[in-house]
Amino acid sequence: MDVARLAALDAAQAARLLSEVREAALAGRRARIAPRPVIEQSWGRVLRSGVDPERDRRSGLLSCDEVRRRREESALRHVLPVLREGLLPVADAVQHIMVVADADGRVLWREGASAVLRRADGLGFEPGADWREDVVGTNGVGTPAVVRRPVQVFAGEHFVRSQTSWTCTGAPITDPRDGRLLGVVDVSGPLESMHPATLAWVDSVAKLAEARLRDLHLASLERLRAVAAPVLARLAGRAVVVDRDGWTAAVTGMPYVRRVTLPKSLVPGHLRLAPLGSCAAEPLAGGWLLRAQERPLARAARRVVLDLARPDRAAVAVTDATGHWSRELSPRHAELLFLLAEHRAGYGAAGLAEDLFGDASRTVTVRAEMSRIRRYLGELLQHRPYRFCDDVEVEVSLPDDPCALLPQSTAPTVTQKRNAVHEARIAALETVDAPHPG
Repeated sequence: MDVARLAALDAAQAARLLSEVREAALAGRRARIAPRPVIEQSWGRVLRSGVDPERDRRSGLLSCDEVRRRREESALRHVLPVLREGLLPVADAVQHIMVVADADGRVLWREGASAVLRRADGLGFEPGADWREDVVGTNGVGTPAVVRRPVQVFAGEHFVRSQTSWTCTGAPITDPRDGRLLGVVDVSGPLESMHPATLAWVDSVAKLAEARLRDLHLASLERLRAVAAPVLARLAGRAVVVDRDGWTAAVTGMPYVRRVTLPKSLVPGHLRLAPLGSCAAEPLAGGWLLRAQERPLARAARRVVLDLARPDRAAVAVTDATGHWSRELSPRHAELLFLLAEHRAGYGAAGLAEDLFGDASRTVTVRAEMSRIRRYLGELLQHRPYRFCDDVEVEVSLPDDPCALLPQSTAPTVTQKRNAVHEARIAALETVDAPHPG
């Protein structure tokens, strides 16, 4: 069914037909015409998420301050001129509005014909509103964000009845550097003013926005490269200059790497990074200088303390020749490091999966998590099998209450450890309390 062409010829007929399709699908009946696959799949997801098709459900609006903060932090702010120039003139002419939402489905910008903006207010389609698919049903913001491609939603193809007088066309905007979803640009308005070329038009403008982001990124790396050149020229050894997101501007003494994974909160000082090992981080205008520490580590001084004493906060602390540093651990990383500390001989991926999940087949998950751990403990760990290096002193700090050892963990080995310590303490108490002979 070519809904776009039908609606362009007779909007009222298209609306009636789509209404019949929607009602039949919701009632579990076969309609005269099947819904488009992208819509049928979306309806299935929405039904599973519990959205009521007859109830206009809305989550709380973000405060004005939060909307302002998200606007300032969103990369989409850099491409608003591109979106406005490409979409608003036509949108105004056909009584539509342009909406830009972030990756969370929150409406950040909304511009266009004032009459249509007022109608949008009645639907809760306003700045700060949440238009994720699993919150408000199939729509031109939430659905493109899920399927990661442009989608046009006509009238009765909307899942929630209150939205069925609208047609929405949305296209995702992704970060050209890594494909991460940045948000969705959407053009919405009454069905009768819809045009069959709207989908291609909105998609083209979204791609122009992505091209603009790519140009901005390359220009920023060029500026950083100019700053880095005289600095790197004075250095001996390995070093890399990256922007604040870890994208490489220049290197010296080492092969080029496209990106360096940086900690969320990078501060000047010593740290470990995958391509460099132990290195020193120094701020530059617009980025960081990362210099490899070439002197050999004092192996005998390498010590790891796995702190599991607090049930709500696991951490690892490292002391070596470069100094002392610590890091909070996710529950999964705490489990893995505990297993490696308990079994210094090490694990293959299947054995680690068995002791972690009770399922030796889950090696893909294990390898992915161990790869992440090696980003910050790389020089202290070995693989094939996974284990701490032989010269690393490892200490585990356990909680006073055995039941508080990684309390959320269901890993078989962790559960056995909890039970064993608990039973040992009970046995010790019984021995103390037992009557002495004579």
